Amino acid sequence: MAERSPRRERQRAEAVGLDTPREARRQLLARPQLDPDAFGRASEAFARFMGTGRFLVYMTAFVAVWLAWNTFAPPSAQFDPEALNYTLLTLILSLQASYAAPLILLAQNRQDDRDRVLNEQDRARDERALADTEYLTREVAALRIALRDVATRDFVRSELRSVLDELREEDAERDGREAGKRKGGKKRKRAGEGGEEAAGAARSTPGGGALGDPAEDQAGSPSS
Repeated sequence: MAERSPRRERQRAEAVGLDTPREARRQLLARPQLDPDAFGRASEAFARFMGTGRFLVYMTAFVAVWLAWNTFAPPSAQFDPEALNYTLLTLILSLQASYAAPLILLAQNRQDDRDRVLNEQDRARDERALADTEYLTREVAALRIALRDVATRDFVRSELRSVLDELREEDAERDGREAGKRKGGKKRKRAGEGGEEAAGAARSTPGGGALGDPAEDQAGSPSS
């Protein structure tokens, strides 16, 4: 039985292909779970504080007090004597510098990531604005082309004025024709009235002839 189990495991391992995921193994020691965002925010806060004048004042006061105590205090009260060249202070400042540099770099990397995201958003916004500007430019050009065939206010006014002038000319010609017809009718009426008066005078004379007719006088002379 002890020999069959390795064979079965070997056969099972050969049967399992690369497309089959491996089973997760249990870890003996649990890894600490750290929130990267919280750690990043803390590093940014620390880097932001180190870049202020307050930190420099606090650091200067701390170093000055340290040096004054370990220099002028009694030898029994000194914890970092001058004889050892302030070894503990040097170690503290070295540790501070060794931790401050990675924290500052981490904060700078986070700031770079934010700047990269903002730049991408700005680039996308600029591309959308450029596309909108090109679209509006095409629309304005299309409107200009379309407005070439549209009558403007001045053009309509000029056309209306020309139409009014033509109507006035037609009215003037019509009035002239009507005035000419009226004058011709009056002349005809006057001529007709003159003819009627002459015919009446001829009828009123004896013999039915017209007064002073020489032919009738010659015809009537021998009979007399």
